[in-house]
Amino acid sequence: MADIKLILSDIDGTILNDKNVADSDLKKNIIELNRRKIPFVLASARSPRGMLTLAKELGVMDNPIVCYNGALVVKNIQSSDYRTILSHGLNLSEVRQIFQILQKNFPEISINLYSGADWYVENLDKWVKIEADITNMTPIVTDLNQLVDKLEIPIHKLLLIGEPSEISQVMNYLRSANIVGSSFYLSKDNYLEITADKVSKEHALRELADYYQISLGNTMTLGDNFNDVPMLDLAKVGVAMDNAPVDVKVHADFVTKSNNENGVSYAIEKYVLKR
Repeated sequence: MADIKLILSDIDGTILNDKNVADSDLKKNIIELNRRKIPFVLASARSPRGMLTLAKELGVMDNPIVCYNGALVVKNIQSSDYRTILSHGLNLSEVRQIFQILQKNFPEISINLYSGADWYVENLDKWVKIEADITNMTPIVTDLNQLVDKLEIPIHKLLLIGEPSEISQVMNYLRSANIVGSSFYLSKDNYLEITADKVSKEHALRELADYYQISLGNTMTLGDNFNDVPMLDLAKVGVAMDNAPVDVKVHADFVTKSNNENGVSYAIEKYVLKR
């Protein structure tokens, strides 16, 4: 077993159980990881503000936070002038193209735009309200087309939400639309995430290894879904949750218990703390 010096973990479906409650053993295990100087880094499709509550709860406020699946990596997220370690924004012309496609062919899809720590929507539909409850965030309601036209800061992510069958159709349509500078992937069966091409948790893991000046051979990653696959492949020890799809598990070195059974803590205790 590798000498693990850095752990990168997904949040939803991994640290959080099906009721959006954190792994109850994780905080005490992070205390031990801190004692051993092993950073535990949160990685998610969420925004900085959407990760703040969990970061406080787990006691990882001093560590980098990987937001938008790696489009933005920050420190000091409790501050309005948080420190940006890495930032990759979407191509604005492609964002406009995506909006045109959605408004013409899929008007029922909920469009969510994220820039830095801010979340923008056109209206407070049912999907937006669900996401707000999950993340404890309040979106800014505005005209998204006008926002993109005048925006001078990066658009780190678009999140499209709808019924699973609708989202599947949207993903297939966008992937065939020759939008070459953007990546499309599901974080849930009804959540389609769009970030700049080559943005991934894999890239974030490489950046964090450089940041901490450690080898990828001393890293562990934990995840449960398809957007976690690149980091599971890259890390020396890739751990999939038992609740992950079979096609995700095949990319892992180990499969831990499910997110409803404190699977993250189980993996840390077994493969890092060696208890």
